Amino acid sequence: MFKVTPADRPEFLAGDHTRLREIFHPAKHQLNLGYSLAHGTLSPGHRSKRHALASSEVYYFIAGRGQLTIDDQVTPVEAGTTVYVSPGGQQYLENFGTTDIEFLCLVDPAWRSEDETVLE
Repeated sequence: MFKVTPADRPEFLAGDHTRLREIFHPAKHQLNLGYSLAHGTLSPGHRSKRHALASSEVYYFIAGRGQLTIDDQVTPVEAGTTVYVSPGGQQYLENFGTTDIEFLCLVDPAWRSEDETVLE
């Protein structure tokens, strides 16, 4: 068993300007995983930077309201929304609500800095 709590994982500002806590990453934890999992937060009135990953991503939104733009498609997001982003999809998240947007992001294969391009 491998258990993680938020206190176990320090929050940091990601390259896209969301606040992240890395939950599981096979390069940093002794786990037999092909993916990485992070918990993210975006404050009200903020927007992440447009970026793309070489990996696929799955976002699961826990709280808040906003919209996610992937390439030229815009979709509203709220608690319970799940969105798949294809490898190379140019994306950014906007928080139009009054509370933080919170989400889980699964990256497969696991996130690597050299696989991410911030486009602004």
